[in-house]
Amino acid sequence: MAINCFIITNNIRQAKATVQSLRAAEPAGDIFLLSDDAFADNLEGCKTVKVDSLHSTATVRKIAEHSNTDYTLIYTKPTELNLGMFALERMMQIAEDSDAGMVYADHYTIKDGVKTNTPVIDCQKGSLRDDFDFGSILLYKSAALKTAVAEITADYKHAGLYSLRLSVSRHAEPVHINEYLYTETENTLQKSGEKQFDYVDPKNREVQIEMEAACTEHLKRIGAYLKPEFKSVDFSGETFSGEASVIIPVRNRVKTIGDAIRSVFMQKTNFKFNLIVIDNHSTDGTTAVIDSFSAADSRLVHIIPKSKELGIGGCWNAGVHHHECGKFAVQLDSDDVYSGNDTLQKIVDAFYAQNCAMVVGSYMLTDFDMKIIPPGIIDHSEWTPENGHNNALRINGLGAPRAFYTPLLRKIKVPNTSYGEDYALGLAFSRHYRIGRIYDVLYLCRRWEGNSDAAIDIVKTNANNTYKDRIRTWEIEARRAMNEEN
Repeated sequence: MAINCFIITNNIRQAKATVQSLRAAEPAGDIFLLSDDAFADNLEGCKTVKVDSLHSTATVRKIAEHSNTDYTLIYTKPTELNLGMFALERMMQIAEDSDAGMVYADHYTIKDGVKTNTPVIDCQKGSLRDDFDFGSILLYKSAALKTAVAEITADYKHAGLYSLRLSVSRHAEPVHINEYLYTETENTLQKSGEKQFDYVDPKNREVQIEMEAACTEHLKRIGAYLKPEFKSVDFSGETFSGEASVIIPVRNRVKTIGDAIRSVFMQKTNFKFNLIVIDNHSTDGTTAVIDSFSAADSRLVHIIPKSKELGIGGCWNAGVHHHECGKFAVQLDSDDVYSGNDTLQKIVDAFYAQNCAMVVGSYMLTDFDMKIIPPGIIDHSEWTPENGHNNALRINGLGAPRAFYTPLLRKIKVPNTSYGEDYALGLAFSRHYRIGRIYDVLYLCRRWEGNSDAAIDIVKTNANNTYKDRIRTWEIEARRAMNEEN
């Protein structure tokens, strides 16, 4: 069995090195250079396929048309590829044994001359992120690829490759090979903290519209799409001592907790509110700082939970189920501050104006000294009332600050984790209820060396991504079941 190989090409040096590596592999058949530049014709023995970009539907269709072997390899990086010994044979073997539509593998990455292990994660039903990392080698069964391409009716400039892998997954699951089979070169020069917000960057709006369309079509085909029909919320069902409670879970944030508390007490509202701080057994002086504020202002409820096994979500449960929690529970992280004295009023007003069970605002990224850092405002303007609850399954977060109608939050409950718990709530709420949006900047989200969003290694990143994909998988299953019942 042979493999047709398609490689994206933008410089002759990279193309020669990659072609040499492929030709050394016995299963490699015809090599096609995907390029918009005529120089590709200078590589002897290769065939040039002129394309506008790797990611368009037109390119995906051309790959399907030119593929005439059992397997089709697409190399997605315009950098040098080095295959490991018998890498292609191993990938074909696993594809045959597992009956996969596509296989992908762990690999090595060379960055700044340093070679490191780069494990990837299993692709689940809920792995709908368009930036899911498969590595740079995608090996498709050609029959599955051609069937999938035939199903794509839209003409995408940016979502062709994404739509292809979604379409393939509807027929045969992608299979992850937990073996290091090749080496790729990392050429991303993006600064730390920027990459995770690419999908909300305004300059990427055209891309995101296409990705949303492709994902929405996929959800319709698998029975997980939800129409924009929401349950009404009755805010008069229960009585509370106050209209709102700001919830701050905290552990060892002596440098920032005082700023957070002060930003709550500066709020000007036409209703009664309080602040519930869940101190998760701090050891650095945080507890004393909280006590100093509670001694001066009775609106601060200081909780130290009995359990020492609570994550952020568990601390939220402790605060929300406290008898002094108000009708609306409003988030503020211990690292951050509200942007003005009208934030709380805007959030509560939004619940009534939009008849929603959850409200999500917008925030500004800053450094520790509250100076703006890229990409600046995170407003999740990709959200629409008609399709936001479906697109939520594709994007990696819903925005902040978040607020909830307390009776429903008490019913749903917060996952006892310290990552993804807010995203899980957003999906669960949006299954039945409208999520209200505020596009004004409501708080300043500080990035600093010691906070929870500081740089993390690939093992932790993979664990976080696996968990969010699992949340999406559960949500897809729940939505499909709900649609079947209806």
